[in-house]
Amino acid sequence: MGIPIRLSLRRSIRSEESVGGPAFYAQPSFVTRPRLREWWTLLHPPYTMLQLSLVTVGACLVGPVNAVRLVITLVAFFFAVGIGAHCLDELHGRPLKTSVPSWQLIAASGIGVGVAVALGVVGMVLVSAYLGLFIAVGVFIALSYNLELFGGRFHTSTVLILGWGAFPILTAFFAQHDRLDLAVLFAAAFGALVTLIQRQLSTPARDLRRGVTSVEGTITRADGSSAPITRQLMLSPLEQALRSLCWAGAVLALALTCVRFFH
Repeated sequence: MGIPIRLSLRRSIRSEESVGGPAFYAQPSFVTRPRLREWWTLLHPPYTMLQLSLVTVGACLVGPVNAVRLVITLVAFFFAVGIGAHCLDELHGRPLKTSVPSWQLIAASGIGVGVAVALGVVGMVLVSAYLGLFIAVGVFIALSYNLELFGGRFHTSTVLILGWGAFPILTAFFAQHDRLDLAVLFAAAFGALVTLIQRQLSTPARDLRRGVTSVEGTITRADGSSAPITRQLMLSPLEQALRSLCWAGAVLALALTCVRFFH
């Protein structure tokens, strides 16, 4: 016997005032200064951790692994995505509703992308000039996606899934081994699928937090009991799954790191 569910959503562009923030990691209580809390939110820590985990997976997919190259690649992606791309995203439309001045967002994004490019040039010297192709693609994705350039033509789920999921694994592997092979293509597909899952979970969660002011409905169970549907009830499984997904990526990255350096 099925469980009937009646549900009604009321939407508003000012929903963050009633749901406790635009994201589950926003404005953490353990950061005491308000401006630092906003910068923490801008970094999107769980998602930045997930992408750095994919970088590590790509680098450690096969051995041997050069620790210096791995660190350079991790730092480059942290600056490019964790700082640069995320500040560009906030600059375009303020989805996180922070009060960080635009000039600071511009400066931070410029520094983030600039440091990443500089480290990429170092990688070209250490690895191969062909790494320049990865640098060019990375900069193009960061700018075109987050600023919605070219009429938003590249601000799509496909670009996000490939650029944030497959691209880090391919780049990190090439930075380590100066080549690509069949194994890394499958690993890149894994990264794309992980990012697809993250997208499928975060999109409705973001809508509930930022685009919905109230939820009305009732769950009627097979035994005749009923319970109200709340926004928290709908958000909880989505955001718990997002947390688990991000930590799963980190655990896999740590396992591969241990295999390459301590086994």
